[in-house]
Amino acid sequence: MAGDYYEALALFSRIIIMFLLGLESDIPYLLRHLRPASVLSAAACLVCTAFAAAITPFIYQATASDGPILVMVLMLSAILSNSASPVLIRIAVELRFATTDLGRLAISSALLTDMYAVVLLVISSRTKNSWPFTAWFFYGILALLMVIAVIILNMYLANWLNRRNRNQKHLKNAEAFGILSVVVVAAMAIEMMGFNSIIACFLIGSMFPKGGKTGRTLLPKLNYSVHNFIFPVYLGYMGFQADVTNVNSLSSLGVIAIVLLLSAGGKISGTLAACYYLKIPMNVGVLFAFLMNVKGYVDLVTISIGLQNKVVTSQLFYSLMIITLVVNTLIVGPVIAFMVRRERYTLGYRHAALEWQEPEIELTMLACVHNPRHVSTIVGLIAALRGSDRGPIVPYLMHLIELPEKNKSNLMYHQREDDELSDDDNYGGSDVVEINEAVDAFAAETGVVVHQVKVVSPFLNMHSDVCDRAEEIRASIILLHFHKHRRIDGKMETGREGIRTTNQKVLRHARCSVAILVDRGFTGTSHTSGTSGSESLQHVATLFFGGPDDREALGFSQRLSMHHHINLTIIRFLPASAKNSNAGVNVAHREEDVLMSMSEHETENEADTAVLTEFYNRYVTSGQVGYVEKYVENGAETASALMDMADMYSLFIVGKGGRGHSPLTTGMSDWEECPELGTVGDLLASTDFDISGSVLVIQQHRHSSNDDER
Repeated sequence: MAGDYYEALALFSRIIIMFLLGLESDIPYLLRHLRPASVLSAAACLVCTAFAAAITPFIYQATASDGPILVMVLMLSAILSNSASPVLIRIAVELRFATTDLGRLAISSALLTDMYAVVLLVISSRTKNSWPFTAWFFYGILALLMVIAVIILNMYLANWLNRRNRNQKHLKNAEAFGILSVVVVAAMAIEMMGFNSIIACFLIGSMFPKGGKTGRTLLPKLNYSVHNFIFPVYLGYMGFQADVTNVNSLSSLGVIAIVLLLSAGGKISGTLAACYYLKIPMNVGVLFAFLMNVKGYVDLVTISIGLQNKVVTSQLFYSLMIITLVVNTLIVGPVIAFMVRRERYTLGYRHAALEWQEPEIELTMLACVHNPRHVSTIVGLIAALRGSDRGPIVPYLMHLIELPEKNKSNLMYHQREDDELSDDDNYGGSDVVEINEAVDAFAAETGVVVHQVKVVSPFLNMHSDVCDRAEEIRASIILLHFHKHRRIDGKMETGREGIRTTNQKVLRHARCSVAILVDRGFTGTSHTSGTSGSESLQHVATLFFGGPDDREALGFSQRLSMHHHINLTIIRFLPASAKNSNAGVNVAHREEDVLMSMSEHETENEADTAVLTEFYNRYVTSGQVGYVEKYVENGAETASALMDMADMYSLFIVGKGGRGHSPLTTGMSDWEECPELGTVGDLLASTDFDISGSVLVIQQHRHSSNDDER
């Protein structure tokens, strides 16, 4: 009776674990990098399968196993080739490389090897029933249709729950339990048909809607439950079934040693061969091989189900394989930690400026808001950056909430009174609900999942939370909103001084580009992306005076130009003395000439001309982007030119500064009010400057020696 109870507990644990694994999987990234991930996983799996077939006769005899030897080949292939993606995800998160290219590729490859091992498991477990092939095929089709039906049902159920009770931050426990009940019932039905439900649970989780209140509730609840209760209990049950007293001979120790060596050897040789084919550096390939050798889930399920279904009746085989997996974990874990620390520079946060990024490359951005006022503008900007071609973008929205000094306490959680107990969910009040509603509406309309983060911190060190999170997610740019906001009469009203202080500190300490948004109601494309016509067109101007910040603004702008409802114009300001000279854009340059120009000339003017020339040849000559040159003598003429175009554009993009002493802005800094916006940005954001468009001021990260030390 107790055995049945533990088997039922193990089954429910497998269902929840695989559903969470599917929920956590980054399927869009896997699809974009399917070729390298599949090559790496296929190479490792093929070598491990060959090794498993070679050693099966020896292990079959050494463990006195009974049953079809082909089943043991499949089981050993699954054990050797499996890479425990749930365990690898936790290792990557704890060692802080989960968001690196190496970490994400390793997790994707481990996911594919898991699926390969699961397929072998399903094939090997088919022998537990004696159905003819026609009946087996019929029930297989029925199980597939059931999985599809559950996926569709979950989509409608999640959307309905997201629209229900809009004033709630999260789902109620009963609602979350209802969703899990649908998954469990479907998995149990598949098990009763004679199939293993692992793949079905993973598919249901991977196709579950990630956005909205439902995904925001299920992920943290399941993460906490699985990693702190379900997974440890499941592993304990697996170990409880093993009998280590059976390991009392040299042949048993030989089996353990051989499986360990062939598992590591198969993964290392296969992965290194794939890395050589994919031109991945060898030092990274060795680390990748050890990451792929992490064990601890599907392999345990394989030997457990094999024992339960009596396809392999040897208790010694089960015990030896459990010991092998434990020893493998004890060896691989410290080796990975050592290699990750050794490759700290390779895995470290190295920012690549937008100036040098192609618009087709995935953009990771961290947008910060203090209240719901600016959320609509920020999500509109995110939609515009995504482009009409659905370019890869990973947006994070961080809700910054001030922690009042009086709420700080040195008491431990269990020492506080009931009225003192409060966690981060209780901060933010109705602002959290409004932000969630705006983000959920955006996700439902565009299909872009915005990862939401909430930080409760005093203004004194709030910038540290922003910079640390940007470094953790490998953000290319941090988007902040200005401390002033627009009133109903159109004037700018000063907000909290702590917001301005936070912006200034982020500009100083961030290790990536930083943009400050002066919001005057730019709607972006979040509410017009599904329509066509001139009424949805947004006119955006990028002001180019020269310098690294303006070049970064140009790199940011090229992503906006990919959207069909964005009409982008580059406005370059030049001194009037250069009107009859060759200081403008040389459209005759080819891309090779531009790169040669960049390497031969080091002055900022030549760098500006080279970057603009490449941009002109790529976007302007095709008619995708407009280009205008303005010739001015001094700051007064520049201000006058800006005033003339005040009502022509809904968004102005400009670099903060870095231009040195420029005659184009001479005298403009005399009335500078907010130095964090730069000379031009401060003028455009000024209350006295009558302009209707929003302003985005961008600062490019300057590499320093401190970056290498961190």
